[in-house]
Amino acid sequence: MTSPVQQDPPRGDFDGFVALLRERGPSLPKRLRQVADYALANPDDMALNTAAQVAQQAGVQASTLVRFAQALDYSGFSELQQLFRSRLRRHIPDYRERLAALRDEGAAGPNMAQVLLDGFVEASRSSLSRLQSTIRYRDVDMATDLLAGAGTIVLIGARRMFPVVSYLAYAFGKLGIRAVLVDNVASLGPEQASIARAGDVVVAVSCAPYTPATVAMAAEAHGKGIPVVAITDGALSPLAQHCSLWLEVEEADYGAFRSMSASFALAMTLAVGTAEKARHDA
Repeated sequence: MTSPVQQDPPRGDFDGFVALLRERGPSLPKRLRQVADYALANPDDMALNTAAQVAQQAGVQASTLVRFAQALDYSGFSELQQLFRSRLRRHIPDYRERLAALRDEGAAGPNMAQVLLDGFVEASRSSLSRLQSTIRYRDVDMATDLLAGAGTIVLIGARRMFPVVSYLAYAFGKLGIRAVLVDNVASLGPEQASIARAGDVVVAVSCAPYTPATVAMAAEAHGKGIPVVAITDGALSPLAQHCSLWLEVEEADYGAFRSMSASFALAMTLAVGTAEKARHDA
């Protein structure tokens, strides 16, 4: 009798892994769900850290990581970790690699300025077109309703998304809307975010690779019953699990440098729409 051929895990890439996790997550034991939450919020750490480090940070035993991987049809943690490492290599080229890719596209030649500008303009145009075709306008209305009725709007975002929440803080201030920016200076982000109280609303902004601190602060506020409006890049985002509603923004890129145009267009819409509704309520 021949041995059965061992099949590969049913999902071969990170998005497939997340989809499988969404499917099986509700039936996983508590400790395995704890690993799942950590993995979604910290994919880079899953890729780069040892099993012992991941287990310590997730608050579980190392053997729990093996059981988690096997529950999703992987042979063990090492095989699962390869998936996270592949995702990291695919999605996050370092800046030297990005510049090298642009040079390969002719961005270092005599027409560098034109090539670069045309490339970034086209990425921005694509981002804005995608936003218009995928945004749920009813959800934008719901978001501005929540924000207009907030005592204080607490704004959370970091790294690439910090300029978006910084702009919102500026715009809300100019429009007479009370808002507080969590600036994460000296690692005080969680303490700053904890000022959110009943009657307030949190706006959390993060896209892949997701910022663990942003996800954690949004989850804490959501757990306290404080409404959270998330701006993120899709239903598989860990922010989508920890919010009252989420608004999707998926930016196009040029040479692995992602546009920010759609994110800012949505931020401007939220700011002005909130001010208009708050004025009518007043």
